Amino acid sequence: MRFASRILLGAGVAALLTTATPAMASAATVTPVQTVATTTSADPYFADSWGPYYSGDEKAEAEGKVAVEKKSERHWYWKKYSKIVKKCTWYKGEKKCKWVKQWFKKRAWKWEHEYRYTVDSKLTNHKWWSKPKHFCAWETFKVVGFDGSTTFKSFQNCSRKPAFYSFSGTNAEHIYVKVSRGSHGHSNGYQSGWEHVYSHA
Repeated sequence: MRFASRILLGAGVAALLTTATPAMASAATVTPVQTVATTTSADPYFADSWGPYYSGDEKAEAEGKVAVEKKSERHWYWKKYSKIVKKCTWYKGEKKCKWVKQWFKKRAWKWEHEYRYTVDSKLTNHKWWSKPKHFCAWETFKVVGFDGSTTFKSFQNCSRKPAFYSFSGTNAEHIYVKVSRGSHGHSNGYQSGWEHVYSHA
């Protein structure tokens, strides 16, 4: 009786191990997954205040803050390289070989960085009762990109209360601002020179 019980117990353990082994094997199998690593700094890459800057008659005033965040991404590409290899051919039963340059390619990666900026400004009009030609305070931003491109952004304030503006973009090498006076339609007088807001380090 005891002998029969041992046989049944042994068979039960063997069946349990047979059932558990494939499950454990599949749990231990990991399929590699290729991912693109992306990092964004928790702290701003750059943050500072700018101004105040004034128009030529000092009746328009602009000041504010600028913040830049850096985002890095691993970019995959095909890299070409050359090797000197031996190539042989048969001609009339004779084997002839020569060394030639041959091009190959392999997969490689490099970090690509994006710098996203945000400019905040406070534009104050100190003489809102002026003539229509110079009734408003104006600020014009000039953004110079890494590629040499140049864009402009203008804002106005024709009231006695300060006006607040904000704009964003990517990959600016330099940002400048010019403060002036003007009408509702455009800036037309008392322009300051281009003042510094941000330069990429």
